[in-house]
Amino acid sequence: MKDENFLKENNARHLWHPMGHPGDAQQNPPKIITGAEGVKITDIDGHSVVDAVGGLWCVNLGYSNDVVKEAISKQLYDLPYYSAFAGSTNPPAIEASHAVREFFEEDGMARVFFTSGGSDSVETCLRLARQYHRLRGEPTRTKFLSLKKGYHGTHFGGASVNGNNRFRLNYEPLLPGCHHLPAPYPYRNPFNETDPAKLAQNIAAVLEDEIAFQGAENIAALIMEPILGAGGVIVPDATFMPLMREICDRHGILLISDEVITGFGRTGDWSGARHWGVKPDMMSTAKGITSGYFPVGAALFSDKVAEVFETAGADGAIFTGYTYSAHPVGAAAVIATLSETKRLNTAANAGPRGKQLFEGVQKLAEKYDIIGDVRGGHGLMTGIEIVSDKAAKTPMDAATMKRIHETTYQAGAMVRLGMHNILMSPPLTITEDEVNVILSALDAGFAAA
Repeated sequence: MKDENFLKENNARHLWHPMGHPGDAQQNPPKIITGAEGVKITDIDGHSVVDAVGGLWCVNLGYSNDVVKEAISKQLYDLPYYSAFAGSTNPPAIEASHAVREFFEEDGMARVFFTSGGSDSVETCLRLARQYHRLRGEPTRTKFLSLKKGYHGTHFGGASVNGNNRFRLNYEPLLPGCHHLPAPYPYRNPFNETDPAKLAQNIAAVLEDEIAFQGAENIAALIMEPILGAGGVIVPDATFMPLMREICDRHGILLISDEVITGFGRTGDWSGARHWGVKPDMMSTAKGITSGYFPVGAALFSDKVAEVFETAGADGAIFTGYTYSAHPVGAAAVIATLSETKRLNTAANAGPRGKQLFEGVQKLAEKYDIIGDVRGGHGLMTGIEIVSDKAAKTPMDAATMKRIHETTYQAGAMVRLGMHNILMSPPLTITEDEVNVILSALDAGFAAA
C-alpha cells in the first residue's frame, strides 16, 4: 500500500466515483476510509465514527464478522473461480442457492438466480418477467409499472423503472414502455393527501386507471420497494403493498418486490414483502446477502414462475447472466452470511434499535425547524427531510446540507445525503449506546445549519 501522502495527493485524480461529479471530487476530495471495526469506520486521519449508513445499506453484520471473512478466505484457496454457465457449477453455489431459497421460503420463493449485485438482480427480474409472459402465450406483455421516488439500480432497465429523474435525464432515451405511479409519500404528493391510508387508495385508483389506459394485456410487471430507500425512506401505509398485490393479481401482472435494501432483516422482518404480509412473484436482492463483504446479488422466483420456465420447450432457456453469477467465493460468503444473520437474529435487533433512532430524530424535529419530515419506524431505516422554510416545505440548499453532513461526521457519525434528505441504515448489529452517538452527532449537525 502506498503511503498517506501518495493517497491524499492522488485522491479522486484518477478514479471517477459513482454517484458524484468528477470535477467536484477533485476540488473536494472524498474521505479516505482506511479501516473499520464493529459498526465504526476510521479515516486516513485516524478519525473514527459510527457508520450510520451501513456502508451503503449493506453492512448488516458490521465490519468484524470473522466467520464470513474466513469463509471467503478459505474458498479463495479451494476454488477461486469457475463459471456457472450451463454445464458446470460448484459446491458453494449449490449450497448457497439452497440456503437463500430456504431463507425466503415463507415469502413463496422457490428458485434462485445469482448475480453480481442489485442492479443485475433487477435487470434479471425485468427480463424474465417478459420471458415468462411470452412462454405463457402473452408476448404483448412487455411494459413495466413502478413508483416515482423508487430506486432500482443503474442498468438501462433499472434506470428506466427508476422514479427519480437524477438517474434518468442524462441517459435518455431509456427503455420504452415504463410508466410511473405517484409515490406513497404523505409529505409530498399530487393529491395533497397527508393520510397514508387515503393516499394508498388514491394511488391504487391511479394504478387501475393506468392499467386500463395501457391495457392489462400489455403490462408485464409492477416493480416496487416495500419501503422506498434511496428515495428518502418513504414508508407506505400497511395497506399499500397488499393493494398493489391484489390489483396485479386481478390483471395478470407480475409483482416484483425489490428487496435489495429491505431484504435480510432491515425492516425488522426477513423481507420487506413479509413485513407487509405480501408474497411477490419475484424478488431482487443483494446488499445484506453478504453484508457487503463480497459483491453478490440474487433474483428469486416463485413456484408459479418457476413452473412456466421449467416445463417450457426450448424457449424456456434463460439467456441472461453474468461472468460472476454463482461465483464460488461469493457463494461461500452467502452461506456464511445467512448462517450468521440467523444466528445473531439481526432482524430482532433492527426493530427496537430502529424505533430508538426514529423516535430520537422525532425529538430532534421538535428542536429544529429545519426538519420538515421524519420517516422510519419500521426497522433500521430512517430518513430526515431538511427544509429552509417549514411552512412552504422548501428543500434545503446544497451548501447547508454539506455543512450539516460534515459537522455530523466530525461529531461522531457518518450519515448519507440524498439531495436535501439525510438517510440512515446502520448495521443491524448496532447497540443502544451507538444509536445514541448517532443522535448526538445529528444534534450537532443540525445546530450548525
